[in-house]
Amino acid sequence: MEEKDEKLVISSSPHIHCETTTRRIMLDVIISLVPALVASVIIFGPRVLLIVAVTIASCVLSEYFSRKVMKRENTIGDLSAVVTGLLLAFNLPVSVPPLVAAFGGLIAIVVIKQMFGGIGQNFVNPALAARIILLNSFPAYMTSWTKPYLYLHPAAATVASTSDALAGATPLALIKHGAAANQLPSLLNMFFGNRGGSLGETCTLALLIGGIYLIARKVISPVIPACFLGTAALLSLCMGRNVAYDLLSGGMMLGAIFMATDYTTSPITTKGKVIYAVGCGVITMLIRNFGNLPEGVSYAIVLMNILTPLIDSGTRPAAFGKEPAKK
Repeated sequence: MEEKDEKLVISSSPHIHCETTTRRIMLDVIISLVPALVASVIIFGPRVLLIVAVTIASCVLSEYFSRKVMKRENTIGDLSAVVTGLLLAFNLPVSVPPLVAAFGGLIAIVVIKQMFGGIGQNFVNPALAARIILLNSFPAYMTSWTKPYLYLHPAAATVASTSDALAGATPLALIKHGAAANQLPSLLNMFFGNRGGSLGETCTLALLIGGIYLIARKVISPVIPACFLGTAALLSLCMGRNVAYDLLSGGMMLGAIFMATDYTTSPITTKGKVIYAVGCGVITMLIRNFGNLPEGVSYAIVLMNILTPLIDSGTRPAAFGKEPAKK
């Protein structure tokens, strides 16, 4: 009997595949952000949907046309541009002009993402980098906060457009300017989002629900959020600050759960994730306590994004069968 000639097929890694796709992961992220989106609409009104629609449209169109111009295969079907647009919107105040929001989407996709090769090639988180650029380009728009539920009182909203007295300052800004404890929102209000801030950062409950969903779906590891928040809490305590307010204020929860865990810009190994997250927590608290800005999450994550290749290089395990280099 003649034996069948079989060839050994050798291919590059990975050799084991699963059914998880980029589109599936991005869809999970979108689902996880729905609770925060719903909470934002309830807190800040229907204008939230306008800002979200503008940033998503800007990101998707920017990706489509930039890929066309660069003669690359189009990737809008993987939903990564939608996630970038949603996260960018979550980092903007509800009062921001739509054109400014659209410009942020253009920057995030064309400059930060596509000019460096597209998904998986960007060296910093596109949404956060765009937010920082907008913050430095349009500081008045990016630091104009609206009081929660102001949309339910049209007369008050009209007055607020011409009066700083009705502008809702963020808790971090109040703390930075030495506000007394009775001038700050209660911790319950902080937890449920009854405070000033960007669209997606105010409701801690909604963000935790989204984070639990991502961990349950194994989209993210709890290592980065836990180490980020734990480091920030420890430093807040050592600095004599209010730990609860530091954790619930600003973009701490949004950044730790959804921004710092970005696959492309965070380390691969568990040891690397710990170093990265601790760095994010340290830089955040240093900026909050000693810097001129009341908030530091965006800058902390972007700075650690830049250090990610170095962290990966220093924490990469030795190849199987290879002896570690002698020091």
